[in-house]
This record gives sequence, structure tokens and C-alpha cells, in this order.
Amino acid sequence: QVTLRAGAELDARQVNQYTLTLRAACQGEDEVVEQLFVRVTMGQVLRCDTPFASAEGDVVQVLADVAPLTPLYAVLPQPLGGLMFRLQNHDTPVSLTHRGLVLAPASGFNRSKDTQTFRLEIEVRDRHGHNCSGILRVEVLPSSRPPVTFLKPQWAVTVPESSGPLEVVTQVHASGDNVRYAILAPVAPALFTINEVTGEIRSTRRLEVTYAQLLIRAYNALHPTDDATATLNITVQGTDRQAPSCVPAIAVSQVPETESPGSTLVTLRCTDSTSTEGRLQYALEGPLASQIHFRMEGPRLQVNTTLDYDSEAMAAMGFQLTATIVVTAGGQPPQSTRVPVLVTVTPVNEFTPVCPSGATFTVVETAAFGSTVGYVAGTDRDYPPNSLEYSLEGGPGPTQPFSIDTRTGEIRVVGPLDSQRHQSYRLTVRLTDTHNDLDPAKRRSRLCYVAVRLQAVPDQAPVCTPEVQELWIMSGSGSRQPVTRLACQSSPNDAKLAYTIAGGNEDRRFQMEGNTVFYLPNDLAEPHTFSLLVKVWSSSGAPRLSTMVALVVHVTPRSTTVPPSTTTWHTTLWKEPLVITRTEAVWHPPAWFVAVLTVTSVLLLAALGCMGWTLLCSEQDQGFMAAFCSSHRNRDPNKLLVGKRYTTGGTGGSPGALSTHSHLSFAQEQFDGRAQDPRTGRDYLFNSMTGARRWI
Repeated sequence: QVTLRAGAELDARQVNQYTLTLRAACQGEDEVVEQLFVRVTMGQVLRCDTPFASAEGDVVQVLADVAPLTPLYAVLPQPLGGLMFRLQNHDTPVSLTHRGLVLAPASGFNRSKDTQTFRLEIEVRDRHGHNCSGILRVEVLPSSRPPVTFLKPQWAVTVPESSGPLEVVTQVHASGDNVRYAILAPVAPALFTINEVTGEIRSTRRLEVTYAQLLIRAYNALHPTDDATATLNITVQGTDRQAPSCVPAIAVSQVPETESPGSTLVTLRCTDSTSTEGRLQYALEGPLASQIHFRMEGPRLQVNTTLDYDSEAMAAMGFQLTATIVVTAGGQPPQSTRVPVLVTVTPVNEFTPVCPSGATFTVVETAAFGSTVGYVAGTDRDYPPNSLEYSLEGGPGPTQPFSIDTRTGEIRVVGPLDSQRHQSYRLTVRLTDTHNDLDPAKRRSRLCYVAVRLQAVPDQAPVCTPEVQELWIMSGSGSRQPVTRLACQSSPNDAKLAYTIAGGNEDRRFQMEGNTVFYLPNDLAEPHTFSLLVKVWSSSGAPRLSTMVALVVHVTPRSTTVPPSTTTWHTTLWKEPLVITRTEAVWHPPAWFVAVLTVTSVLLLAALGCMGWTLLCSEQDQGFMAAFCSSHRNRDPNKLLVGKRYTTGGTGGSPGALSTHSHLSFAQEQFDGRAQDPRTGRDYLFNSMTGARRWI
């Protein structure tokens, strides 16, 4: 009997099968070994999946225009029966059903331009009291679909009182996808109706003198929460009265941003047919920004608050403000005229550029031409912000080896730098604003001082290649002869090098000129070896760092025989490497092409061989048949002897005998022997030269 050990816990997620080896034996018998496999299966245990049950929780992303009550997430993909789901936090518009489904809000998500994140803490409990919990974060992404919007929030129309039923009064239009229209107010319109698709507004009966205001709603038919509203003012005027007439009918003005409050922009001159100018009333309608910046003083449109061209709000409106002046005349019903107003705000260069604080840069003295030193980041409060031009006072030169980019303010190195001559430079940079005033000539500038410090790079000793040389020369006649040329480089690379023989120059037989060592011939009688030390150092800068080069020079007189040597030393002078680039066009066919070409070639050669063999056999068969037939006309069919020649007695032989002799001669030229096949017993002719055979 196999039982589970007390206190043991089984977890099918970690181990789902155990293998037990059982041994049993009776006295006097062999031991028997068997295996028992114990499989652990999943039980009905409440367990939340990952990453929902992890510390950070699961994440689901949806668009802001998702339809209301759309399922967004299932807490358990295959929930067990009798589970209860509870949302522990209630500060979220997302809802949770009893089946563990997370739904979008009933009114949809807020169509914001930013990403919205909602955190849900969900607890799951079964009927046995077991529970698990997890976290879900719902990220609402901005919708890429254009929202439904009206071109203007309100407008007005005037129709005559004689308009009949179902006549088109006006048509509204909103931008967006799948746009539909409806009248929100009044709830039960008695005079007008709207076409849901086209937005046409028609009268429901013959109109009388009246005034009506409709609240029009435009919405996306697939996403009703994507909607917009606008106000439509409809005036039905009598045919015997006219609305006031105003000059100008459209007011267009251009005003600088520094215009003081109280300044008059437009003055209207309005009259009507039944009343004087003094009884007219003026009102301003339009967006909230226009009502804040402007006011009406009788027929005069005046500036109410300062117009700030440099603000983001003004830039968002395109630096243009729109409004409508409503001129109303007394009477029943009152008659009104609307005058559209367009005010363009122009920029004024008010502020001077500001220098950056602590403009100090550091650059190594070995910086290459065109290297970036730093950026001068000036600021300007005028719109567009920080539209500056940079210039370097004095320009680049030996005393100021720098330049500056006019647009970015990037300072670059354009000349040699030497920390021993100049430890730092003081640059004067002029900041000049651009495009900040209606008049391009009105510009402001400021001088800024920038410090550039040079970081010294310690000099390094020259490097010579090779450092030890062994040379053989033959002492010749003349004033001097070159021995070798030293290849040395300095750091920095532009530093000049000096050379001198520091030791081993016996009797001053060697001389240095630049980096070349010369030998001065004399009356040397025997071969001699000289060990020279050449000192190399940088001729500029202090302290001087030097390098020693060892030269072993074997000098042999011309009359002395040089003993043979098994080792020959060659010294190659350093030269600047020359890189040659050669481009060769190589065609690498694919593998399938090579295979097809090979098979085709083999088949072609085989076909040509077969054709040649067929032609050869055809010629041999024709010769043999001619000889065979001719011999049978004059001989016994059962007797054909190779080598037998038929001749005639004299010249009076018959033509048949001559023909037989000719064909037999041809046959003998083709086959020169006769034999019998040992297997079949048949006779055949053969050619001892070619091995050709013909059955008889």
C-alpha cells in the first residue's frame, strides 16, 4: 500500500508526475523490481494568472474612441463556476461585471489628446473562501480618427416670412467621419426639421415673423460619443421691414500687439428704414477669446485687454481673432444685422536677447579643424521664441581661431591652438533676434562673452621605426656617402624634429643632416664596425623629450674581401603607405544555373556521339551488303570464303565476274578474318584492326 506522506503538498504546476521504484522479494526467490507512476493533475484551486497577479499587474491598451460598454479585459480566460469578482477601488470610470469582464464606460472615454491611465484592483473569491487578487492598468490612447467639429460654433440666418413648408432654410456642416445631425433644443421643434445625413434645415410650415434658436448636434454614427454642438439663430423677418444697414459690412483690422486698451479699431455707421442711428443697439458675439480682448462702446469696437502676440494661446489661433457685431433695431419683431470682424495681431520686437549664464567651454589644444567646442544657447521672449542669429565679433583669425554657426550657435575650431601661448580665449558673441517684428529692420542685439579654456596635452617623445638598425656599406671614394634615413614621428604631429649623433662617432667619420646619416670616406684599411647613438627630440616646446636610435654600421674597404655571411640584414625606410583600390566585376552564377548548364552540355555531347556512330555504322553496312549480294550471284549461298579471289581467263571475262571481284575486294578491305562463336556456333566476319564484327 502506497500512501501520501503526512504534510506533503502536491503542486501540478511544478511536478506533474512521480516515478516510484518498488522492490519485492520472498525468501529464497529472486528480487522483483517494478515502477509505479503517480500523475498529479490540476485541481479546482483558485489561482489568478500572471501577469495579472504580479506586482505590477497586467496592462491593456485601448483607443479613446472605443464604443461604450465594450469588453476590454477578462480577469480569468475560462472562469470557474461560482466565482465572485469585486472592484476594490472605485475611482475609475471603468466597470467590472459579475463574470469578470472589464467594460468601457457607459458614456465612453474622454477624448483627450494625452494618454489616460486607470488602475483597477480586482479581487476574485470562490464559494470555498479562497481568493486571489491582481492589478489591471487600462491605458487609453488618443484616437487617430479626426473628431467631429463644426467650422464655427454659431451662426445666424434670416429668412422672409413668406417661406413655405419644407423649404430649405440653411444647411449646417461638420467635419469628421460618418457625421449625422440632430436638433437638441428645442426638444420637439415645431417650425424646423433637419436632414440627418445632409444637415439641411427645412421649415415644417409657412413661417411667420419670429425668432428661433436651434442647438444642432453633429455626431459620429459609429461612435456617438464623438460629437459637437453649434447654435443656429434663425430670424424670420417681415417683408415690409428691413434690417439695419452698416458700413463697413465686414470689418477687417490689423493691430500691433502693443496697442493699449481702449483704442478704437472699427467704427460702424449703421441706419435702418424706420429708426434713427441713436436707437440701434450693438453687441459683440464670438469666441470667448474675442470677447475677452474686445468690447463694444456704442458703434466702436475697442481693445479691452492687452493683445500678447508672444503667447501660445495667440499662436494657436493663428494670431487672428474673429467676432461678430450684432446691430439690432427696435420694433416688433426686432431687426438685426451681423457684421463679421477679423482682427490680425502683428508682432512687435519688445524684448532683447538674453545671454546664457556661465558660458565657459574647455577644449584640448590638439583639437582638429572643425571640432565642436560648445553651443551658445541664447534666449529671446519674442515670438517665435529663440529665433536668434549668432556672430563672432572680430571674426576668426590667428588671435581668435574659432568660428560660430549663425543659426545654431555652435562654436568650432578653425585654427591651431597652443596652450603655451594662450591658456584661454575670451570670445565676444553677438546675439541678434530675427522675425520678431513686422518691420524686418527693427532688430535687437546683445553682446555675450564666452570663455574658452585650452587643455594642455603633454608632449611625448618621438617614435622612430626601427629603433635599432644594422647596416653594411662599402667604403667608396668621394666626399661622403649616405648610410640611412631615420623614420621618426613626433607628438603632436606638426612639431619639428632635430637629430644629432650622441655617441660612437669615432674620428667624426659620420655626419647628420636632417634625418639622414652620411659616412665620410677615409683611408680605412681593414673592415670596421661602428656603433652609433642618434638622439632625436622635438625642436619646439619645453621640456624636451628625446629618443635614442642605435645604428650598427659595418664598413668594408673596397680592396677587402667580405667574408660570407649566412644572415643578411636589410633596413627598409619607412614610407607613407599607398592604398590602391581596384574594383573587379565578377559574375557568380547561382547553383541551379551551373547544374542546368552541366546537364545540357552532357546531353549535347551524347547526342553528337550517337549521331556520329550512326553515320559510321550506316557506311559499313552499305559496303558489306554490296559485297555479300555480289558474291551470292556467282557462288553457292552456303560457301563464302574470305580471301578467295575470282579471276577471269584473260581479258574476255564476263562483266559479272569483274563485278564480283570488285565487291569482294571491298568486303576484304572491311573484314580480314572469319571465326565461329563458341556459344552460339554462328560464323561471323571480323576486322582485326578495328574489331568490327558481322554475322554471316
